[in-house]
Amino acid sequence: MKTWKLWENERINEEETRLLRRRADEIPVPFDDEGKRDIETLIDAFVGRDDAAGLAAPQIGISKRVVVFKNGQFNERGPLQKGGGQYDVLVNPRITQIRGDTEKGQEGCLSCPDISADVVRATSIKVKAYDEKGNKINRRYTGFLARVVQHELDHLDGKLIVDRGTAIYFPKEKAPFFDKIFKDA
Repeated sequence: MKTWKLWENERINEEETRLLRRRADEIPVPFDDEGKRDIETLIDAFVGRDDAAGLAAPQIGISKRVVVFKNGQFNERGPLQKGGGQYDVLVNPRITQIRGDTEKGQEGCLSCPDISADVVRATSIKVKAYDEKGNKINRRYTGFLARVVQHELDHLDGKLIVDRGTAIYFPKEKAPFFDKIFKDA
């Protein structure tokens, strides 16, 4: 499934950028058929890839508040097993608590190809949401997993690593393109 990006081949994607930059809509609870389909589409898109720690619905062109992400084994490559307990799904998530220190770490993003950014995130968060079956859940995420969850939840509010980055890194050969983008920002 196609991943929506701010830019591709050194050209800005206007339509994709508009969707990626807007606040996503909540999925009605209990889930209607469209909501169930959107959740399932996101899960299928995520388990079929091996290049991401997580994926948010806006990244595949669905402006809904749902994310999916690995819940461990971040260094292992290869597709995940659907329903195998290797990932979490959060529908209409809300961070209800932030604890501990903040930590700077380098992040990449499928929607911001060819770059990485230093982003400061909380090391411990608590999230209220619904799971893919519509059950209410409360989860605490810590360490790298807390970073992944915050990154994915940012997508639901139209925020990307280019907005949060304290430093942005890109290949030298693409400097003219990225210099222009980030100078205009």
